[in-house]
This record gives sequence, structure tokens and C-alpha cells, in this order.
Amino acid sequence: MKLTVWTYEGPPHVGAMRVATGMKGLHYVLHAPQGDTYADLLFTMIERRDHRPPVTYTTFQARDLGSDTAGLFKKACQDAYDRFQPEAIIVGASCTAELIQDDPGGLAETMGLPVPVIPLELPSYQRKENFGADETFLQIVRHLAKPMPKTERVSCNIIGPTALGFRHRDDVQEITNLLYELGIEVNVTAPMGATPTGIARMGQAHFNVLLYPETGEQAARYCEKTFDQPYTKVIPIGAGATHDFIAEIRALSGSKAEIDTDRLRQSWWSRSVDSTYLTGKRVFIFGDGTHVQTAARIARDEMGFEVAGIGCYNREFARPVRALAKEYGLEALITDDYLEVERAIEELQPEMILGTQMERHIGKRLGIPCAVISAPVHVQDFPARYSPQMGFEGANVIFDTWIHPLVMGLEEHLLHMFREDFEFNDAAGPSHHGGHAPKPAEAHSNEAPAPQTQTAQSGEVIWLDQAERELKKIPFFVRGKARRNTESFAAEKGLHEISIDTLYEAKAHFAR
Repeated sequence: MKLTVWTYEGPPHVGAMRVATGMKGLHYVLHAPQGDTYADLLFTMIERRDHRPPVTYTTFQARDLGSDTAGLFKKACQDAYDRFQPEAIIVGASCTAELIQDDPGGLAETMGLPVPVIPLELPSYQRKENFGADETFLQIVRHLAKPMPKTERVSCNIIGPTALGFRHRDDVQEITNLLYELGIEVNVTAPMGATPTGIARMGQAHFNVLLYPETGEQAARYCEKTFDQPYTKVIPIGAGATHDFIAEIRALSGSKAEIDTDRLRQSWWSRSVDSTYLTGKRVFIFGDGTHVQTAARIARDEMGFEVAGIGCYNREFARPVRALAKEYGLEALITDDYLEVERAIEELQPEMILGTQMERHIGKRLGIPCAVISAPVHVQDFPARYSPQMGFEGANVIFDTWIHPLVMGLEEHLLHMFREDFEFNDAAGPSHHGGHAPKPAEAHSNEAPAPQTQTAQSGEVIWLDQAERELKKIPFFVRGKARRNTESFAAEKGLHEISIDTLYEAKAHFAR
């Protein structure tokens, strides 16, 4: 643990909060001092939840350390049960309370509460938030799930979604709909939306769908060993991965149902984008291991980007991310220091960043477009609209999310390049008000006449073939202006021929 302005992951008890807040009928009693009581801020402000998180704190103070802090914990635990009447309770300590070694689990077990009490051992100074969520969910499943006969129809559990996860709510809906199309019932979705009673029924399912390995892989492995439930390995983020996921589900379930892919627009839209705008753009990818690995495949194989850098902040996924980076001819950046990430981005100078909320800030400072693909995220990444990352609709959302920053970046570039022209200068009024109509002497056509021979001549300036071909790559609606600005630049420099170098020099000149 270290002090920092920004952090990719909180301490492990925040992961436990994410599990408890996603569930119903479960309460978390946290032994913590004043200052560690920020769950309300996390979940009601950032995620816009309409209910307070089910967390009760002991909130001991400095003066309490000389007396019975264990008694404070027992009282908080009893008060939580009396007030909320949960089906089960999880108990643990925050990073600060861990130092006083009160053993919340042992204390709670001596109280004789009439509901299951699940102790959490979360080493705050060795592990972090994702581990805390993964371990908490594992302990809940171990204590509550029971062996049961399998359901009559083929069914599965969806494992991994939590509160404060990146688009987890919408991902669950998208994958549930996809499974329904395949004729598969969802037995339990957990931890998000589950109750302790629902957790007890997890053993009824024939297999598990693991959506988020960071927060559900330990539970998936436990269920595979204990209840003979295999689990999916493909994460359905992106068009290709979704097709692979469907094939994996068919192999596990025997389903032969056809899937309607008409709603998948990402594949065609990616092919239809003007290659001079997007194809080959160098991108830097950073986030949690799962989203980074899926984003790299989409970037290279589905969008035509060049992956210039790749990395993740959760060290539990260092090995697969390093292996993937090697496949791409890169060396992975494994770090939880945002300053190290910023230095890597400055050195690589990518044309786009795919990252977290931290990389969004880094991109703003460096003037590089950024699309958020992974937690940690801020309030704008919990939209009111349906906006999944998984499945076919998720592929459509990803296309929009990644393309729009580049398109807007192009628009800003053009505005800078032609800011002296009457349409774009700062003094011009809104075009739909007609406040910037040019004087008759200023009016000229949008496109210069097409060349008749190998070179085109405008006045005393001659365009060489290579420069003329490069000019044609500029969008038609600003091509004439680019021609005039380049000719004006050449005249000022006393040049009589415009080469491709002259064109680029003019572009740089007008972009300043």
C-alpha cells in the first residue's frame, strides 16, 4: 500500500463492498475508523445508486483505542442485524482496523446470530480491490451454495458482475438475452442481483458463464470442482469474441439454436470507415487485464488499428497480458503507478488511448483522444441509457465509443488548419444564422478544377503528381481550401512547385 493522488484499485475491503452492494439480503459489517466510511460516496454518487450500500461501520476513534474496540464491533454487528434483518452477514476489517487485530470474524461467530456469518480475511497491505471482490464472492459461495439436482432444462449461472463495475449492469442484460436466444435458462446471476437464498441454488446449474475473471474466477473454479460445473473461458467483448463465446456455449450446452446477428452493425461500419481517417492509427491500451486483452483483439482485428503499447494494473493478470503483448511484438507495461503510464504514453506518442479514467485525464493533458474501456471509471461511465460492452450490441457501442474521439479530433484539427478562412475563424457567426456570409470578392468554389495532365497549374504555382495525389486524400468538403492554403504558403516562400513535402509543411504551418 502507498499514498497516491490517484489509484487504479482501492484496498480489498472496497472489493467486498462491491460484492455486498450488488447483492440483496446481505449486509457487510466493517470494523473501520472514521475516515474509512466512504461507501455512500462511491456507490450513490459515482454509480448513482438509489439505495445506500448495505454497510455498517464501527467508526471507532482515537480515544477508543485505549478501551474495548472489540465491544464496539459486537455492538455494531448486533445493531446491523436488528435494523436490517439480513439473510446473511459478512464481516471484516478495513486497512486501518486490521492493525489493531480485533478478529471481526471470530468475534461475530461468538455472538450466536440466527443467520450465516461469513468472516473475510482480506490482507489490506498485500492485495487490492479486485482480489477483495474475488475472495469475498468465493467465501459467500463456499458458505452458502449447496449441492442440488440439476435443473430439468439446460441452465447456467452468470458469475462475476458487481457494483461499481464497468457496464456490468448492461452486460448482464445483453448476455442474458443472448443465452435466452440459445435456449438456455439463467439459474442465478451473482453476485450482482443475487440473494443468499439464490446463492444456495447455484449448484442446480449445468455450467457457469464467467464474465469477469477479476471478480469471479475463484468462485467459478470452486463450483467446477465442487458441483461439477465447467465454466466459460471466452469473454464476449467484440464481434469476434462474441461469436467464439456462442460456439463455446453451444459446446457446453448442446444448443443448436440460430442467433439473429442483424443487430451487429460494428463489422460493416468498421469496414466502411474511410481508411485515411482511422486505419493504422496507433493506439495505447491500458486497464484491467480482461478488458485490455479483449480490446487489443478488437483494435487490431476488427478496427484496423495498430497496437503501439499494452499493459494492465492488476498484477494477477500480468502473465496473460505479457504473453499477449509478446504476440503483438510488444513489451507489456504492468504497473499501478499512473505516472509510469503517463511516461509510457508520452514516449510512444500514440494517436489514441484506450484506458481508464486515469488515462482520460492523461490524454487531456497530452492532447491525445481517449476512450474509456475499463474501470476505474467516473460518473459519466455509468450512463442512463443501455450501453453494454459485451455481445453484439456491446460491439456496436464500442465502435461508437472508440471512433468518436478520433472523428472529433479530426474535426478540431481541420478547424485549426483552416481557422483563417471565413467559414471557420473565431469572428464568424453561426452558419445557420448567416452571420458570416463572405463578401463577393471572397466567394470562391469549394474545389479547384481537376488537373488535365500529369501536373496541375494554378497561376504560377505547379502541383507535382505526388502532391496532387496526396491532396485528393483530403475530404472533398475542405480539399479546395487545403489547395488554396498550400498555394498561398508556397507563394509566401517563393516556391514555384508544390511537392508532397510542401503540402505537409503547409499543413503544419496552418495547424499552429
